[in-house]
Amino acid sequence: MIDKFNGVHRFLSNFYPSPIEFEGDQYPAVEHAYQAAKTDNPNNRYAISISKASDAKAMGRNLKTREDWEEVKLEIMKRLLLKKFRDPVLRQQLVDTGTEILVEGNYWHDNFWGKCACARPECSNTGKNWLGELLMQIREDISYKIAKEVEIATISQEA
Repeated sequence: MIDKFNGVHRFLSNFYPSPIEFEGDQYPAVEHAYQAAKTDNPNNRYAISISKASDAKAMGRNLKTREDWEEVKLEIMKRLLLKKFRDPVLRQQLVDTGTEILVEGNYWHDNFWGKCACARPECSNTGKNWLGELLMQIREDISYKIAKEVEIATISQEA
């Protein structure tokens, strides 16, 4: 199990530098694009785009979110992650995690995107881990496509 997105697994973090385009604007990482997606206000989006990832996250907490945010946030995150892992190096790193369970373990009590792993008994490993779940879905899709390409190439060579 990979239970923290730091060190050699930092590339799994939404804070990891990976330029992302969202609705015509450029963002330095998934975190920035995700926070910007919460609003339609171009000034807020711009401020998020030029900030550090931690500041972008803080700004996102204080935004008046778009009305449909709760219904679209998972799909938006998935689209942003798909864009991130178009990068061949990042894509290979994700595939190289094999079949490891990916858990965005954290101590800041994010029980939607990750699992809280703080020392308090009531927090220990609780959470939905949606970021980990989406990453595992994307890894499975990428691995399936790679396997299909190898299969097709093998069949072509045998023919």
